[in-house]
This record gives sequence, C-alpha cells and structure tokens, in this order.
Amino acid sequence: MAAPASRLALTLRWPLGLFLGVCLWLGCGQDLPQARAPVDQTRAALAGRASVARLSLGQYHSVGVHSDGSVWAWGFNRQGQLGNGLFTNSPTPVKVKNLTDAVAVASGDSHSLALRSDGTVWAWGDNYSGQLGTGSTAVSAEPVQVQGLSGVLSVASGFAHSAALRSDGTVWAWGDNRYRQLGPLTAGSSSVPVQVPGLGGVIAVAAGGNTTLALRADGTVWAWGDNRSGQLGDGTVTTRGNPLQVLGLTGVVTLSAGASHCVALRSNGTAWTWGLNTMGQLGDGTTTQRSVPAQVGLTDVMAAVAGNYHSLAVRSDGAVWAWGDNRYRQLGNGNMTSSLLPIQAGLSGGITLVAGFKHSLTLRADGTVWSWGDNVFGQLGDGTYQPRMSPVRVATTTLGNPGVASGQLHSVYRDSAGRVWSWGDNEDGQLGNGIGADKLTPALTGLTGAVSVVAGNRHTVVLKGDTTVWAWGVNSRGEVGDGTNANTSQPVRVLGLSGITAISAGAYHSLALRTDGTVWAWGFNRYGQLGNGGTVDQNQPVQVAGLSGVTAIAAGHSHSLALCGDGTVWAWGYNFDGQIGSGTNNWHILPVQAVGLSSVTAITAGGYHSLALRSDGTVWSWGYNGSGQLGNGALASLNAPGPVSNLTGVVSIAAGDYHSLALRSDGTVRAWGFNFDGQIGDGSLTNRHVPVMVAGMSGVVSVIAGDHHSMAMRSDGTTWAWGANTEGQLGDGTRNDSIIPVRVELF
Repeated sequence: MAAPASRLALTLRWPLGLFLGVCLWLGCGQDLPQARAPVDQTRAALAGRASVARLSLGQYHSVGVHSDGSVWAWGFNRQGQLGNGLFTNSPTPVKVKNLTDAVAVASGDSHSLALRSDGTVWAWGDNYSGQLGTGSTAVSAEPVQVQGLSGVLSVASGFAHSAALRSDGTVWAWGDNRYRQLGPLTAGSSSVPVQVPGLGGVIAVAAGGNTTLALRADGTVWAWGDNRSGQLGDGTVTTRGNPLQVLGLTGVVTLSAGASHCVALRSNGTAWTWGLNTMGQLGDGTTTQRSVPAQVGLTDVMAAVAGNYHSLAVRSDGAVWAWGDNRYRQLGNGNMTSSLLPIQAGLSGGITLVAGFKHSLTLRADGTVWSWGDNVFGQLGDGTYQPRMSPVRVATTTLGNPGVASGQLHSVYRDSAGRVWSWGDNEDGQLGNGIGADKLTPALTGLTGAVSVVAGNRHTVVLKGDTTVWAWGVNSRGEVGDGTNANTSQPVRVLGLSGITAISAGAYHSLALRTDGTVWAWGFNRYGQLGNGGTVDQNQPVQVAGLSGVTAIAAGHSHSLALCGDGTVWAWGYNFDGQIGSGTNNWHILPVQAVGLSSVTAITAGGYHSLALRSDGTVWSWGYNGSGQLGNGALASLNAPGPVSNLTGVVSIAAGDYHSLALRSDGTVRAWGFNFDGQIGDGSLTNRHVPVMVAGMSGVVSVIAGDHHSMAMRSDGTTWAWGANTEGQLGDGTRNDSIIPVRVELF
C-alpha cells in the first residue's frame, strides 16, 4: 500500500467584526485583545496523518482514483480487474463502471478495491478466495459492495486478501487465509470481512503478499500472516495469525508491504526495511533477508513503498530513488541492472509512489501519472505494449489534485494542474495576482506547481511540488517570510525552507513541517506563537524549539499546535482561554503537551479554540467556548480537552474563528458554534452548541473553515461555500451571505 500525498489541502478561517474598533482601542500594531466578542482575527489549518491512496498496482494492471471521485484502470483484464464490465485488456485508462465518490483504491494480484466517501468499500476482479468480500467466490467485472463494512477510512490488498481500517481504529480482513493473513481465523479463507482481534488505535493498514500490517497511533507497527522470509519483523520466521509488534520501530508515519518484504517511513525522514532480500529490495547493500527492520541509506525521505521485489522512495527534493529487482526495468533508471542500494530514477517531482510486480507508478504534483517497467499487458497505460526503462506519461489522463483554503475575507483554490486561483478581498494583495481589486469569482495567480494552499487573515502561503514554500499578502509582521516587512501582491519565496511536507497559517503567523519532523515558524510572535522561546516577530522562518517527530501542524489566531508520531498533541502561544490545552491558562512560548489526549490522528486550530480527531473517530475540543464552538452543549471555556457531544465516525475536522466543522465517513458534514453569518450552513442564523448537519451536503471529501464562512469539496470535484460573503469570499459571483451551501463558480 502506498502512502501518497493527501487529495486535498485544507485549512483555515478568519476574524472580522470588531477588528477596527479593537485596533483603535489598543493602538495599531497590537493585534490581539485580552478579551473578545464573537468576531476577531483567526485562522487554522488541518494536516492529516494518514493519507488516502490514489494509485494502486496489481500484478499486471493499474488503478487510479480521480479527484472527481471516478476510478480509472488499465492493463490486464482477464479476471475483470479493470472493472469496466469487460474482460479485454486495455493499454490506456478505462473508467471503472458504476463507481462514484471514490477517495482511495487498492489492488491485489487480480482484483481491486475502492473506498467511497460514505465509508463503504467496493471490489471487482478475481474472487477465487473470496477477496471481493461479497459472501461468494464469483468473479465480478464491475464493482460490487463488500458486505458488512461501514465507516472505513482506508483499504489495502495483498495477493488474494483484502483489509480495511474502520473509523473506530479496528482492522477487518477477508479473502485468502492460508497464512493467517486475516488473523487467528482457522478457516483457509473468508468471503466476508472478519475483525482482526487484539488491535485498537490503528491509523493505517497495509497488505502485501500474504502478510498484513497495521500502524497504531503511537507510531508502532504490528504484523501478522506469512513470515517465511521474516516479513513480520519480529526476529523470527514463524508464520502466525495474532498481531505482534514489529521490533525496534517507533515514530512510524507510513507503511508499505511488497510480496515478502516491508518498508516503513519514520517521522525523522528515514526509511526502514525487513523481510526477503534476494534481489536487494531491502536496499542495505546485501541479499541477506532480515527478520528485524534495518535502515536504508537515505535521508529526508518523504514517501517510501515496497513492490514485489523492488522498493521506491521520494526525497524532500522531489527526486525518486529505487532499489532491488530491475529485470523488468522497474527501477526507472534507464537500464536493466538490479541494485542492492538506492539509485536515482529518472524522475523528479513525485508526490505519490506505487511499486508493483514488474512496474512502477508515480503521481506528480500537476496531477499527471508516470509509469515505467514491464508493459506486456499495457499496464503502463501509455497506449503501447512496449516496456519502458525510463518514466513515460500515462496517456493524457490526469487524476487531478485540487485543494482549497480560506482566509479572513478571501479564498484560494489549487487546481489539478497545480495552478492557484483566488477570489474575495484583495486590499492587501492577498489574492496574489499583482493587482489590488477584489474578485467575486476565481482568477489565476502567477504561481504554478502548487501541492498545498493555506491562508492567514490577509496572507496566503503555498507549498510547491519541489518542497519550497511561497507566500504573498500582508507582511507587516513578517507573515510572508521573505526577510522583509513589505506587503507583496505577488508570490515570493519564503527564505531558507526546503524539504517541506505541510504548511499552516494563523492570523499573522505561519508554520511549516519538514520531512525530518521539525517545525518552522515565522511572523507575529508577541504571544510566543512561533515557539522559539521568544516574543519577537520574525520575518523569516525560525525553528520551533524542542519538537521532533511531528506529523501534522495547525495554527490558530495566536497559538500553534503540533501532532507527534506517538499520537500526542503539543501547543504553544496565546492561552487566555485555555486553547493550549495544558490544564492551565498560562501562556507558553515553548511547546507543552496537551493533557489527557492520546491516539490523535488530526488537529486543527480555530481563533481561540482547538480540536483533535482521535483514531476512534471522536473529536475533542478545548479553549474559548462563548459561542458553543467546543460542541459540548455548554458555553464555558475549557483549558483541557473534552469530547464533542454526539459525534462519531469523523474522518477530518476544521475550525473557524468561532465555529467548527467535522466530516464524517458517510460524506456528510456537521457544524457547530457561532452562526451570525450562516457559517453553520443549517439554514438558520442560530448559534449551535452541539453538532448539527450542514444542509444538502453529501459525498464530501474535504471541509474548510474561514473566519465567518465555510467550504466543502465534494468527490465530484465541485466546491461549495456558505456563510459571510461581504467581499465575495463564497465565490458565487455575488456579495450575498448564504445560510446554506452555494456552489463556487470555478472556471
């Protein structure tokens, strides 16, 4: 299972209302009052830990999920594994039949799986061991629903078995069980999902060959199934059905399993391998198999995956590296010589990798897919049956890679080509188009190659595919990070940053996460929100002190959050309302741990409150609660995390100035908190102290919160917005507020 970049970049929200009065009261330059009425500056970003797989490879076929929710497949089709209702091979992508709202895919030797936004799983292709999960062993050339599964977050597949992670942190598996890859079940196979016992708090699942792996929220890896080559990593070669911990591995953020070997990426940017090594697929310079993990000689790794007998990695500079079997050109380096050590493949800019049986794929930041290796059945998708030593583009198809973000009064969108569009308020150049006029509908900026976009109050930050960071807009506090304090209406590069994997923007400060697990910050720092031990503004990035192994970041108005690989949350900055979650209201200019939280998989920060999503699908909140934004039915602020009421099955979260959003596994959206401008989206202007359903929203794959407006992206690629619209931030061509979602008029 590959662990690619997230389908969407999400983020933020902003203040308004009393801002001018507050400025006059405090004096210009003192941006944060000691007490606020519901409306003040804010913002926050969400960076999820576990990402959905948009590409997968079978033995001789390939599958990709488009950002519009459709699924495409190409290559061998004798068992119907292309899912188009036929049994004819195809050297170019064909659309999988009757499948919409997909967010992830996985493939076995001759079957495939798709996860839909409603949390259901669908399967097609070969079914001799019940790997389609339908209760029978009948082949299906088009998708059929896997029985009895709901609330699924991710899927994985081995040779002839399948696995799924549910939102409650449990793992379910079905299909072939001759090597106990389904768990301790004694039957040789199961045509319906069965729960793997003894596992909880799981945040990712991987399957390869006849082995299954699980990553827990504490960064440990657990494995079961075939172990004849040591691929369970427990120091033995004993096959077993009970999950046991892989030895010596902590701080793991992604997992991948090949035919008989495994690859894990740790939060410090190192890759670790174990199992079969006959072709050098472990990358340690030998052909000796290992029953415990050993480090690969690469640093600054962003993604690492295992194929049947080869492995791939992308480093922070975007370059792809490969090692192991190359008899079928699957290393992509222009020859057919296998390598016992990592060598650079002929491609850069990869953000998602998949290694298959005899071929490889990568998804680039511009949404294009590239492939190399064996092509006897057209599995490279380039319209030919010719093998390729170097990467070629898959037909003319793109899988898209859109993203959307919202600032105080402006919004930003990243399209499938990596271009950035913006609309709304432009008084300070925050639209990045070089002019000062507001825009009521999206218009292009001059930036390309974007993979993530976030927005502060009046500034915008973009992560590009080359792992550099760019910004524009208000810069009086150094929030653009270019070493000056001059506003800029066009993109400029943030100084000294590379190898960045995630970004977040607060009201007047910004954060960046590097592949080595460190966090960097710049901008306004009066309340210690930069976390460097001082309170002096910084117009270029400084390192947050004492943090390592970080997997996600979020910035509020004047506080910051970090999620570590062990599932704990750390925070620093302004804490008048308890938004740090330390159990006190003391400000902290260095990171401190939020109390009572574990198994956290995602974080987000509102204006003066914070949210955390746990592996069991529940949401926890703390901080200011004057408008009910903590969602616990009360209005009292909390300085320690507590559960949001009546909310389960959540897969992502977002926080606005004084309201909160949650996306459930069924594709519906819940909202709560301040609703003066209709930002809750339930058709009213009434504050909500517990979560309520946003009207008319289904098939949603991403939620975003602005200061007083909200946005959602659906699996069909459309973007919807609701709430305040005084500066055109809803993007519907008007300045009319909306208490229910309206479609953003993109392009």
